[in-house]
Amino acid sequence: MNETPRTDLLTRFLLPHAGVRGVHVCLQDSWTGLLSHATYPTRAKRLLGEACAATAMLTAHVKVDGRLSLQLRADAGVKLLFAECTAAGHLRGIVQLDGDDAPADLRDLPNPTLAITIENPGLDPREPLRYQSLVELASAELDEVLQDYFRQSEQLPSRLLLAADGDRASGLMLQQLPGDSGDDDGWARACALFDTLTAAELAATPGPVLLHRLFHEEAPELLAQKQLAFGCSCSRERVAAMLESLGEAEARAAAGEAGQAEIACGFCGRRYHFSLAEIGVLFEQPSANSPTPDRLQ
Repeated sequence: MNETPRTDLLTRFLLPHAGVRGVHVCLQDSWTGLLSHATYPTRAKRLLGEACAATAMLTAHVKVDGRLSLQLRADAGVKLLFAECTAAGHLRGIVQLDGDDAPADLRDLPNPTLAITIENPGLDPREPLRYQSLVELASAELDEVLQDYFRQSEQLPSRLLLAADGDRASGLMLQQLPGDSGDDDGWARACALFDTLTAAELAATPGPVLLHRLFHEEAPELLAQKQLAFGCSCSRERVAAMLESLGEAEARAAAGEAGQAEIACGFCGRRYHFSLAEIGVLFEQPSANSPTPDRLQ
């Protein structure tokens, strides 16, 4: 565990004597890259960073061949929070607010819906296989909400801590191994060590250093590491498919008096332009082979 610390890394590890597995995520360049395309107030920025770290962590917990996303919607406060991590470790995310900032307590959101969605390739590339779980918002913080979710839905003792600021987003999760309680007080001992960690320390400390500092007496075993990076899946083809889904009249209306529709990706800021002539071509061609519109599901 004494290797040179690296940023933007997912680390899976094992505490063998305690019968505990864990995941640590550190986002730095990927996080600042994501933030370079938008400006968010303090609490919204923190919430987005925590969601991005959480989605990366969750890809280590379940089998993901495509992508995993976390999406929160509410009638006010946070209109949309969306974070996604692909199997290749590419992250993206966005927040849309209804008000000055996100609430300090998630329970204050009116009529919220929080969903975790796994999208894996299907036999038909245009029809991916989706698995979705709805998560109850019964706690103030996102890490507490997800910790409750694992305990209630999977009957799996879990501890989870998330942290984010303008420079880094990080997460640490411990889970008791199914069917393996370790030694008599293994889980309790791991939790006691976990409880000494603060969000500030989590955000400021690289993964290998943090794991050694917290768990060196447990002889942690490194299982796997994966590099993480900011990455957006937008493309001209996807935007064209989105315009087709609007219908020809609405797509032409988007071009306006300028005679050119401009569509900006909310994730990466890239702008796509379609002239009226190009929009006309979209509706002259059969759309059976068009890629699936890149919508938030």
